[in-house]
Amino acid sequence: MAISVFDLFKIGIGPSSSHTVGPMRAAGMFVEGLADSGLSGTVSRLQVELFGSLGATGKGHGTDKALLLGLQGEVPEQVDTDSIPARIEQVRSSGRLLLPGNLELALDVDKDLIFHRRKVLPYHPNGMIFHAFDNNEQLLLQRSLN
Repeated sequence: MAISVFDLFKIGIGPSSSHTVGPMRAAGMFVEGLADSGLSGTVSRLQVELFGSLGATGKGHGTDKALLLGLQGEVPEQVDTDSIPARIEQVRSSGRLLLPGNLELALDVDKDLIFHRRKVLPYHPNGMIFHAFDNNEQLLLQRSLN
């Protein structure tokens, strides 16, 4: 069996692709799940919890940026890296996040991206839990990835 260099290395926004590729893809999958469930129109806020290595070192390794981009529908192989700083700053300063399908939600990066520095989830060292809430702060959908 031949192994390509592309099987060994994955394209990511860095500085640590192990902390960006998976979270970006997971965020995109969560948003797709919202759309598939028919809940997109009732969601007003998202929250993401990060565990293990993602929680401990994710901020320094770009996990927060990758999550925000993934929630916006970006994929690692196609994101315009030159646009990343301005897009992240826009979300941070406005407190708003535009999901695919032009669904705009509240997202306070400092409160809604929760980095659990000393907690892990079972089965995998890099776990995430995604939450979607309605206007009354009622939980509409939760997905654990671990």
